Amino acid sequence: MNSTSRPRPRAILRIHFHPAERTDELYGQLLTVVDGISSRVEPQPADWSAYVDLTGALTYWGRDVEGLVAVLRLRLLALYGVQCSAGSGPTRSIAAMAADATPPGAATVVRDDPYEVAAFLRTKPASALPGIGPKTARTLARYGINTVGDIADTQLPTLQRVLGTTAARLAHDRARGIDERPVVPGAAPRSMSASRRFDRDELDPDQHHRAVLGLVQDLGGRLRTSGEIAQALTLTVTYADGTQTTRSRSLAEPTAHTPALAAAARALLTGFGLQRARVRTLAVRAERLRPAEDTVHQLILDQRDDKIRRLETALDKAATRFGSGVAGAASTFLRVG
Repeated sequence: MNSTSRPRPRAILRIHFHPAERTDELYGQLLTVVDGISSRVEPQPADWSAYVDLTGALTYWGRDVEGLVAVLRLRLLALYGVQCSAGSGPTRSIAAMAADATPPGAATVVRDDPYEVAAFLRTKPASALPGIGPKTARTLARYGINTVGDIADTQLPTLQRVLGTTAARLAHDRARGIDERPVVPGAAPRSMSASRRFDRDELDPDQHHRAVLGLVQDLGGRLRTSGEIAQALTLTVTYADGTQTTRSRSLAEPTAHTPALAAAARALLTGFGLQRARVRTLAVRAERLRPAEDTVHQLILDQRDDKIRRLETALDKAATRFGSGVAGAASTFLRVG
């Protein structure tokens, strides 16, 4: 091999799916379509997206990135009626930033070229860089660091004094287009979901809470029946105009315990601020499931927790015998007064 030959340009794709209704089965079907383009697919079920390494697929299909993404978008729309938004770049972070800036039905491509990468990155606000949240962006702004270009131009020791050693190095590299993280193919972590579509667009926050906590109660019972525990919850709100907002929350410890799931769901719902929102559908998904025997339950000094768990067991038996919805733990319903 010629030692002076240039490495093959990388092409990493971040694709977001935008279906009208979300189900675990549909997500798997969409991933299968993507896998038909490139086998190097890393699912990101929390926000209905995936990373795809297109580097080898470009040669196989004999197309450029724009052409291959156009084929993928057409297949998703023709087979399942699902729009997508996509961003491509030479690194995971650039692909993610490009996808975030792209509306449904479109794609943004940043080629593996130093000038094109710099042109894309430098004018973006600092908060657009993966790993830089709003709080960190405000901290950087106090030092006059407002854009991704500012981060790239700041001396690393100076940035380390502001952000700390590890965070500064990551931000500095990504601001200059350096991100060697590969796409790691794998099956989507198992999840379980429940949804409630209102008979009419619902404005009442109390009804939003009742619906979400009812969904959590259903999920908790199904998790315990299947012998699984969840590591995170995702709440998706579909509004009257068909748009959606999704938020996820990791659980303090993996669980199928309804009160713990309900606490996380309430926190997610409160964060949406739906006081005046017209809500059409609410969906809760238990993420990153694993066998219940993998959990380590922390012992406590009183018997309250143990009593609640015994009550849940009784309620699960009642649901199995008489059907779901005939009874429920009080912690999953709104208190009156």
